[in-house]
Amino acid sequence: MGPIGYCICLRCGYKIPKQPGIRCMEIRCPKCGAAMVREGSYHHQLYLEKLRKKKGT
Repeated sequence: MGPIGYCICLRCGYKIPKQPGIRCMEIRCPKCGAAMVREGSYHHQLYLEKLRKKKGT
C-alpha cells in the first residue's frame, strides 16, 4: 500500500500517520490500547462492511 497513509484504531477511531517500516498491527492505540490497522487495508474494509451490515439491520 506504500509508505504513506494512516493507522486507525477500530475500537475508538483514533488515527496516526503510518510509520515507515512498522506495520500498523504492531502499534497499539495511544488512547485505548487496542491494535491498530492500516486505513484502507483488507482488515479495515472488513470492519467497515460489518458496520454497514449492522446499520442495515
